[in-house]
Amino acid sequence: MNALNKYFCYRQALIDQYVKGDMTKREYLERNLDAVLSLNIKPFKNVDTVEKGLFNYQYYNAMAKDACMQAKYCDSEKEAVFFEKANYNYRMKDKATMKVLEMLDFSGVEAYMIKVRSKELKGRLFEIILTEKNMVLHSMNETVLNRLKTERVFHEGTKKSVIDGYINHRY
Repeated sequence: MNALNKYFCYRQALIDQYVKGDMTKREYLERNLDAVLSLNIKPFKNVDTVEKGLFNYQYYNAMAKDACMQAKYCDSEKEAVFFEKANYNYRMKDKATMKVLEMLDFSGVEAYMIKVRSKELKGRLFEIILTEKNMVLHSMNETVLNRLKTERVFHEGTKKSVIDGYINHRY
């Protein structure tokens, strides 16, 4: 089993533990970050498989969430640096999302806005289901959203997230 497969299997085990209530969302995020970093793999520059693209998505998402968590516990000057780092990583995550969608040719993809408790995310956060990969992605990126609409895989209206408990739980 290669490193990427090991990571995705471990990630699924973390998700299972979170769903069972064996760990908090914060613990899940921290362990996922540790798992991404422990591979000693930087994000792939040449994304020639969907798995590499999904790893890049997970890497940048983990780094962005970590920067957001760190921003909560520092002074306002450092907070701005952490949020800048988070925004960079979210942009890179959206770039990885687009690459994965294009590699899949938008086949087996379903997307829609999700119901959220956060006023900041309401009407902005959408979910992308990769049915054949059993993977759930999220974004607020307008370019990704418009492309999903152009490809006719974005459904109008708002739905409950398939991982609602996770999405609507603060960390």
